Amino acid sequence: MTAATAIASPLPERAERAADRLPVKHARRLRRILELEDFTAAARHRLPRAVFGYVANGAEDETALHTNRSAFQDWRFITRVLVGVADRTQETRLFGRSYAAPFGIAPMGASAVVAYDGDVVLARAAAAGGVPFVLSASSITPLERVAQAAPGQWFAAYQAPDPSAIERMVDRVARAGFEVLVVTADLPVGSNRVKDRRNGFSLPIRPNLQLIGNGAIHPGWSLGTALRTLLTRGAPRLANLGPDGGPSLFSRDVRHIGAHDRLSWEHIRLMRRRWQGPLVVKGILSAEDARIARDLGVDGVVVSNHGGRQLADAATPLQVLPEIVAAAGHLTIMIDGGFRRGGDVLTALALGAHFVFIGRPFLYAAAVAGEAGVLHAIALLSREIDIDMALLGLRGTAMVTREMLFSLRGWNRTGLRAEPG
Repeated sequence: MTAATAIASPLPERAERAADRLPVKHARRLRRILELEDFTAAARHRLPRAVFGYVANGAEDETALHTNRSAFQDWRFITRVLVGVADRTQETRLFGRSYAAPFGIAPMGASAVVAYDGDVVLARAAAAGGVPFVLSASSITPLERVAQAAPGQWFAAYQAPDPSAIERMVDRVARAGFEVLVVTADLPVGSNRVKDRRNGFSLPIRPNLQLIGNGAIHPGWSLGTALRTLLTRGAPRLANLGPDGGPSLFSRDVRHIGAHDRLSWEHIRLMRRRWQGPLVVKGILSAEDARIARDLGVDGVVVSNHGGRQLADAATPLQVLPEIVAAAGHLTIMIDGGFRRGGDVLTALALGAHFVFIGRPFLYAAAVAGEAGVLHAIALLSREIDIDMALLGLRGTAMVTREMLFSLRGWNRTGLRAEPG
């Protein structure tokens, strides 16, 4: 049995079987990782400041980044007892497929710069743990290689507003075998990430004394990720930004990746006609946008403020979730932003979400301990959900309802903000 299994059991059955097959080379490191936030501290120690900051930082004053997390403090659970929960399960169906837990791994750009072969590591661990992984278009591993390593995953496009490019990109994703196409909609322009600039990190990457010096005191990342990537893959390129790939991370052309200020709902309409599988729009914070997506035939939306990395004062996804659920009709509602605990996941389900995506902790886990680290992270969160379900009197995630929540901040029991009395 691996350290991941010993610490985090019970797991969803598929994650447990996969963990049992892993070597114990990371046992000592993982033994001290008892919750997702522990991976943050471990990654901070392993990664150069600029690389860690690229993942951790938000835009400007990071208001949205912090409120994503603090929003969970508005809610408390009301438990039910003596209902028999011995046969509880976290299994969740999404777009006709069963997953072992109600959460997945969110798309994160440049993951393979943070952890060696990070896109493949995340995809394989997600497949082994029975949860979905969403590959970001802002990644350096060709999407075809990721699909081959872990079939059945999702792809998140940063789509240029060009009909020919849209058709060719959709066809490329379909040929590779991805099951769900996600369109990242909240990047009309790049954001103002002040902390990244203070740390000496920029796109394009420009080696400087600050970066070189910090890399020298983090040899594990410098040798095991940066140098190894350069020797095996060459200079990293954004391999999935368009139908023919994208620019090198050292090229000036990388400044405008994913920033498409002319992308509109008409382009979503074109993608809907071209893409035969489930289509999801990510970056929704407005009930009206959810209605538009629904009327265009989109299958689902991700309620998201891009992890606090775009508009610094954007609404928190958890705050606007009830209004979006009320407007969405048949849409599958997913959410990300600040989720770190099993109780966080269940809170979102109680407010009407069908599924939760989590990013940073899984990428930190990949940087700290590779696939074993990601499986351990899946195990930890799964265990917390399992314990919380038992304590709440739940046998399945479908039993989570709004009536289980008590508000501390003037919200009513339906999850909508109460009118002043």
